[in-house]
Amino acid sequence: QVQLVESGGGLVQPGGSLRLSCTVSGSPFSIHNMAWYRQAPGNQRELVATITKGGRSSYADSVKGRFTIARDNAKNTAYLQMTSLRPEDTAVYYCNAYSDIVPAYDYWGQGTQVTVSS
Repeated sequence: QVQLVESGGGLVQPGGSLRLSCTVSGSPFSIHNMAWYRQAPGNQRELVATITKGGRSSYADSVKGRFTIARDNAKNTAYLQMTSLRPEDTAVYYCNAYSDIVPAYDYWGQGTQVTVSS
């Protein structure tokens, strides 16, 4: 089975930084496109950033210039480097592995809590 495990969440002050990690097991990491989503209570799950298996990245307008998505195929890990954090970034962050070609799939991690507060 394919398993995604996030880590790196926690409590940080506004203006601080965190790096989230997502380690994939059960399949070759390099075949997956990767994404980070977040969801705050009462909100819909929001796409934060994506990085394709070819290394092309994209970002939501709300995080552009502050967050960076990366991948290390040798470590089977995707990262989300978050800087200049704001209280409105507070959410559960989810790692996602997906395919945009047949056969389609969509795997999710368990989520990691990020809280930005003084």
